[in-house]
Amino acid sequence: MDTGIEKKLSKRIKELRKKNGLTQEKLAELSGIDYKHIQLLESSNPSAAKINTVAKLAKAFKLTTSQLLDF
Repeated sequence: MDTGIEKKLSKRIKELRKKNGLTQEKLAELSGIDYKHIQLLESSNPSAAKINTVAKLAKAFKLTTSQLLDF
């Protein structure tokens, strides 16, 4: 059964990025993740994120991994 976790994470990343006034480029810079990968993670058909990518995004948002995944 598909839980849609990729889409939930995609929506969460986009919401947090906008809430923090960040562009995709700035989030890429803060997280050390390639800008194109940020675009893909936020797309309407997002790929699954590796746990180290989630950890880097959480750090960029000044959250714990658990807080980032709290959707």
